[in-house]
Amino acid sequence: MGGETKVYTLAEVSQHNNAKDCWLVISGRVYDVTKFLDDHPGGDEVLISATGNDATDDFEDVGHSSSARAMLDEYYVGDIDSATIPTKTKYTPPNQPHYNQDKTSEFVIKLLQFLVPLIILGVAFGIRFYTKHSAA
Repeated sequence: MGGETKVYTLAEVSQHNNAKDCWLVISGRVYDVTKFLDDHPGGDEVLISATGNDATDDFEDVGHSSSARAMLDEYYVGDIDSATIPTKTKYTPPNQPHYNQDKTSEFVIKLLQFLVPLIILGVAFGIRFYTKHSAA
């Protein structure tokens, strides 16, 4: 196989997404794994579901053997244009206003959480003390 290495965009690779025509992107390289679908130990569904995305993480997470990695060369068809692969973005939750902007009421709540049990305890002791003395 001489000549230049073909460079594909993710959109081009994404069109090969079924059991009759299945391409994957792994580590920046494009593989036509159509002929391998029936022989894949994990089943063809796994491969087909990985089409249209960068499947590198899926491939690495499974922990493929060195012989499995060597097999990839058989299916190599070109490289991916890395600019067409969306960068992984870290999820940042949308900015939401704080439930309670007023810090003073937050302080009051903390104070009540401390004082209410003390008041209940004091009342319980008061009742007990009062009932003991009046019974005597």
